[in-house]
Amino acid sequence: MNFGARVRFNCYQPAAVLRVSGEDALSFLQGQFTQDLKMVEAGAAAYGLWLNQKGKVLADSFVLRAEGGVWWVISYFSAAVVIRERLESYLIADDVVIEDETVAWEGVSVMGAGEGEGAEVKAWLAGRVGLIWQGRRAAVVTWEWLRPKGSSLEMGAEAEEISEEELEHRRIESGIPAVPRDVGAGDLPNEAGLEEVAVSYTKGCYLGQEVMARLKAMGQVRRRLLKVEGAGMPGALPAGLFHGEKRVGEVRSAVKAEAGWSGLAMVSLLGMEGVTALSLTPGGAAEVEVFKS
Repeated sequence: MNFGARVRFNCYQPAAVLRVSGEDALSFLQGQFTQDLKMVEAGAAAYGLWLNQKGKVLADSFVLRAEGGVWWVISYFSAAVVIRERLESYLIADDVVIEDETVAWEGVSVMGAGEGEGAEVKAWLAGRVGLIWQGRRAAVVTWEWLRPKGSSLEMGAEAEEISEEELEHRRIESGIPAVPRDVGAGDLPNEAGLEEVAVSYTKGCYLGQEVMARLKAMGQVRRRLLKVEGAGMPGALPAGLFHGEKRVGEVRSAVKAEAGWSGLAMVSLLGMEGVTALSLTPGGAAEVEVFKS
């Protein structure tokens, strides 16, 4: 199939690639993960979170169902040691084996150069050695290809490599949080808008489920991860955001943009009605534009 250089890709090192196997692998993971793994078909993956007892976000990952009762836990940014320790702390008498295979694999994010080409890209990836599933890199459909490290990378003339900076720009413009950079152990999933894409409210019990149920009943949070823009660059991250002298949030991700920078910031919603700009310094000029929708 000739795509005419319409396939774009970026090679990266996943932060976590865990192989989970054993007779109790599914039931164990089901009781820990925020998504319903019983609904995942062989060869498919679910995106979700690993929470603590207070419902705060420790890590995120895709959980992919392979053949023979094997499951793969794969994360862009959440460290393997964090996810593994989180899982092993709740292993008691379960027949489950967790193996860290992160160093043996590398990832390739693949997308079309234009809109609506997800099916074509998936067809282009078909038959390649490794694991393939739909990812979360941008507003357009993207696919992930996990391949053995060191194997031949034959993308062909129809594919164009994109930089890490461009991939980061696409993520931020799409409002997709990176875990734990944008939402972490001090934050709730709903504060980053992850309740719709990463949390099941119907699967039954899992660690943090009671907190998620209460948040759903309340229907609101006091903070929200929002897109922000400014001139120059904000400096070292996280960078505080101020309304007058009061610190009301912080920029957690930032990337250069045409007119300065764009990023994602966790911002308080209390008393912020009508506020559309904040400062990077106490009492400073309102130089950071905040987008609330």
